[in-house]
Amino acid sequence: MTKQELFENIKAKKSFLCVGLDTDINKIPSHLLNEEDPIYAFNKAIVDATAKYCVAYKPNMAFYESIGVKGIWALEKTIEYIRTKYPDQFIILDAKRGDIGNTSDMYAVSAFKHLKATAVTVAPYMGEDSVKPFLAYEGKWVILLALTSNKGSHDFQFTTDANGERLFEKVLNKSQEWGTDEQLMYVVGATQGELFAEVRKHAPNHFLLVPGVGAQGGSLEEVVKYGMNSQCGLLVNSSRAIIYADKTEDFAIKAQQEAKKLQEEMATYIEKLM
Repeated sequence: MTKQELFENIKAKKSFLCVGLDTDINKIPSHLLNEEDPIYAFNKAIVDATAKYCVAYKPNMAFYESIGVKGIWALEKTIEYIRTKYPDQFIILDAKRGDIGNTSDMYAVSAFKHLKATAVTVAPYMGEDSVKPFLAYEGKWVILLALTSNKGSHDFQFTTDANGERLFEKVLNKSQEWGTDEQLMYVVGATQGELFAEVRKHAPNHFLLVPGVGAQGGSLEEVVKYGMNSQCGLLVNSSRAIIYADKTEDFAIKAQQEAKKLQEEMATYIEKLM
């Protein structure tokens, strides 16, 4: 998917919502446990309920790996279902990969050839040779961790070098030597608020994947105020607030209502770009 195709879909749906499929077998409605594949049954219902209101899905690899082969199989089926039934969706494999070249080669094969995701999250700590293998796939995207929303982000991401450049700024600046804004995005946590303006100084044209709106307390208004650009430039993720909005047999209906609520708020911002 190209950057322009993504933007066109954002305009068409008046949404830049990404639904996080952080599917925990211990949190899904109990009646689904009678299904042959409870995780897939849950995901399928969530996707069918929310696809109209979002432009992306983000399954988090850890939740599927945690239950072994059955979890990986559910992930494969989920991605294939989205690709087949909702081909306009941008599918992000949230795996936070990053290792030396030959290992990254294999991680890239897994994400793009086997699972057929549109994008994968990558940790930049090991540098260029750990990221480049992911950038070799035409039409695929790398989403680098830049400025995250967790408390521990201050341990490293705000450290400065002798020239006063903070580590997250170095990631933004250096990585743009490896790829363009047609293949690179950045993770910037919603709780960073006004720091989105700092990120935009270094990456004015890149899309940002923004977790932390909803259950983690990030403000959509602040994210838009400081982070939106002329092509929107944002994919705002909400996971728990949508997929676990209800634990009864009405869980998909409640998820749909939560997604619609966010989409309607997002529409007010998108309309200003049209």
